[in-house]
Amino acid sequence: MAKPGLDGHDRGAKVIARALRDAGFEVIYTGLHQTPEQVVRTVLQEDADALGLSLLSGAHLTWFAVVEGLRAEGLEDVVVVVGGIIPSATSRC
Repeated sequence: MAKPGLDGHDRGAKVIARALRDAGFEVIYTGLHQTPEQVVRTVLQEDADALGLSLLSGAHLTWFAVVEGLRAEGLEDVVVVVGGIIPSATSRC
């Protein structure tokens, strides 16, 4: 579970991480203010099967950089789940 970008609101990410942990999953929460590179490095180091991204306050474009970083590392099989505020007409800037 990662919080990329500058947003400091992580209550939702913590609630989801705790629920997954309580359901028996191993959960690694990276904390706030992660760069896409830091997120990808954590996924690689922890050999994660899935990545949850919590994106608020316009940080949705960070998702593209994370997915591109995963692809560059050959991690196309990692499931990425995104939640938060994501405009319906998201486009690359």
